[in-house]
Amino acid sequence: MPREIQWNDTLEIGIQLQEAHPELDPYSVRFTDLHRYVTELPGFAGDPLKSNESLLEAIQTAWHEEFEDAKLG
Repeated sequence: MPREIQWNDTLEIGIQLQEAHPELDPYSVRFTDLHRYVTELPGFAGDPLKSNESLLEAIQTAWHEEFEDAKLG
């Protein structure tokens, strides 16, 4: 079973989102979709109502860093 992750585990969430959606440019994803992707991750235990724009921006940035790293191979 995956370890529990919370909203503030931005790096881990970014890594998992890149693994789950490698075809997506994170900066093209709307926050409503990003919120859904995060809450659907295995092991996500955060309260869906506890997200905010700042957390979603941090997650999107972490995911984008993973996305860029993956392009470099």
